[in-house]
Amino acid sequence: MLCTVRVVLPAQLRRLARVDGELALTVAGPPVRLGAVLDAVEERHPVLRGAIRDRTTGTRRAFVRYFACEQDLSHEPSGAALPPAVARGEEPLLVVGAMAGG
Repeated sequence: MLCTVRVVLPAQLRRLARVDGELALTVAGPPVRLGAVLDAVEERHPVLRGAIRDRTTGTRRAFVRYFACEQDLSHEPSGAALPPAVARGEEPLLVVGAMAGG
């Protein structure tokens, strides 16, 4: 079965990918896996490869966080299932640029 998942990128990644608003991506599921959604983002927008995850290891970049349904998913493995509301397209997966500094 295929699910349409909504993804919201931070402004700097939207500019890099030349995207206005949120992405709507089709991925296999349910369950919809975090890694599958990120794979779909990078497949549709190859310029984002290496910006969200390390190109070699696939691990999350240090200043990028993932949120869905008010849950911090940043430390979840790529095989982790996203909340059902995300798989149904009711809630987006948020990719957030973390803030640093003082």
